[in-house]
Amino acid sequence: MGNTPELIVKDLHVSVEGKEILKGLSLAVRKGEIHALMGPNGSGKSTFANTLMGHPRYAVTAGDILFKGESVLGMEADERSRRGLFMAFQYPVAIPGVTVANFLRTALNARLAPAHDGTDGRVPQKKGINPKEFRGLLRERMGLLRMDESFAGRYLNDGFSGGEKKRAEILQMALLKPEIAIMDETDSGLDIDALKVVAQGVNSLAGPELGVLLITHYNRILNYIKPRFVHVMKDGRLQMSGGPELAVELESKGYDWVREPKEVETR
Repeated sequence: MGNTPELIVKDLHVSVEGKEILKGLSLAVRKGEIHALMGPNGSGKSTFANTLMGHPRYAVTAGDILFKGESVLGMEADERSRRGLFMAFQYPVAIPGVTVANFLRTALNARLAPAHDGTDGRVPQKKGINPKEFRGLLRERMGLLRMDESFAGRYLNDGFSGGEKKRAEILQMALLKPEIAIMDETDSGLDIDALKVVAQGVNSLAGPELGVLLITHYNRILNYIKPRFVHVMKDGRLQMSGGPELAVELESKGYDWVREPKEVETR
């Protein structure tokens, strides 16, 4: 791992419809690290995730987000994705009529396309991955995640169970090969069996070329995905950071005892 983290968030302030949600948040994530971001409902966790990916509803009023040394605040979500950021959604949207395979090939072609140097918002044009090569890659990634190949022929998230939706997100991550993945409450709505399957998928992708920011409300998923760092968010700020033992302490004590901000360490 290099000395400079790939993702650096500096004193980030974010408002939604004029109301400040994030109130000075700083965090650094390197490739090869797994960070867990925990906190009670309404603490700002999903606001943070959406802001990292450039959702237009969230207005950055102060601070900066650096990815590989460059500010992304002026970039649209697709450009951030092409540069190596990825977000797995808490509530993935169904797209009837579009198969998982077709969606993934389109997403991969967009990921591989060079950044467009204009300002008209057009998707950059580049000859995409050929169908034969894509099918081989898809089979390989589905095998890695222990997924049945018939999954690729189904319409994206249409009639999927909660676990299937989250597995589709993990498959997308496996194909796009981001450098930093933001996982927004991936454990939400999953039973224990589905949770284990999703965790196995994340663990199979984790390694020196991928950094993970795992956002969760509960300690449960951390029994299967082991973070190096655990951060606690409350009232729009990071209140404390520590190792995996902090998640265990939160499980036993809850969030009420988290009061005063403490210095956040990521080394």
